[in-house]
Amino acid sequence: MSQNGIVAKDRAGSEIISVDAMGGDLGPGVIIHGLARAIRQHPDVRFMVHGDSETIRRLAARRRLLDRCEIRHAKEMVSMASKPSQVMRHGQETSMWSAIDAVRNGDASAAVSCGNTGALMAVSMMRLRKASGIKRPAIACLWPSRNTSGFNVLLDVGAHIDADRRDLLGYAAMGAYYARSGLGVQRPRIGLLNVGTEDHKGRPEIRAAHELIGSEAQRLNFDYIGFVEGSDIPSAKADVFVTDGFTGNIVLKSVEGTASLIREFMREAFSHTPLSRIGGFFSFTSLRRLTRRIDPRRVNGGVFLGLNGTVVKSHGKADSVGVAAAVNLAVLLARSGGAENLGTGGVLNLAHLAEEHDPESEAEQ
Repeated sequence: MSQNGIVAKDRAGSEIISVDAMGGDLGPGVIIHGLARAIRQHPDVRFMVHGDSETIRRLAARRRLLDRCEIRHAKEMVSMASKPSQVMRHGQETSMWSAIDAVRNGDASAAVSCGNTGALMAVSMMRLRKASGIKRPAIACLWPSRNTSGFNVLLDVGAHIDADRRDLLGYAAMGAYYARSGLGVQRPRIGLLNVGTEDHKGRPEIRAAHELIGSEAQRLNFDYIGFVEGSDIPSAKADVFVTDGFTGNIVLKSVEGTASLIREFMREAFSHTPLSRIGGFFSFTSLRRLTRRIDPRRVNGGVFLGLNGTVVKSHGKADSVGVAAAVNLAVLLARSGGAENLGTGGVLNLAHLAEEHDPESEAEQ
């Protein structure tokens, strides 16, 4: 969706997804393979692919995607080691910049990149701008859970390493809107991640956010359940789990690693002896279902909330399955009106919490 609110479609009415083909650790071949997988679920979607045109054309031809892709040449790429400030000053010729500009100009409904998170957020903020009322955008991810929707929302998972009470309130409001729009939860339950559920626990800024979110919950149309712990995230206790980007990113990657370890242990256990292999054969269907449910690749993709445009950040090490999941999420967001609406329309009107009237800020001065 462009900044004027028009969803980008081709002449046949198909959504167009802008893809940074050069971002990520595994190269453009994996990304193009991911697009081929995504088309199986969304056969009417088209792609605008940014990067080295010769490389992309060769890979797209191999996957029979040339008729589904518009290739836009970008002679440079953003590496994982690139500093966001350098990319903002000198990144105009990169595939990441080009992919974001396609959304800015209304040529695509959403952008997907596996690239450098800091650079992607910096470029997205500069080119798309923050939505009205948003102080700090956040990255939100869907988390498999016991809720009826099958997922919870966790944010922030890496946009900003720190967050004060107003930031956390903003994350709660955006997360609630995402849960309503994306998961169909009419009145989301918000939990604030902490080291315990008792009111006296946690850092001062967490306790201050606890009070603020509780006081604003009714006005922002969600139910605040108070402090929650890490073990509650996959449960049905809340619909949205709010934390700072430092904590959220560690939680996300820790669980991804644990899920991969469980899959490896299961594979080893059912191939250890001839008898266990027989047991694995008879349990194959159930084991495959379990493996799919705990596979972090299938919920890959963090949404940048609070921008005038939809951007999905895929894991840098995502394989084709993970890339396809991120693209599928971008398609769903495009069809639902775009993630940029999550922070607008009066959802996050916090003018009465201006910093100059904040007692904490005055005390720090």
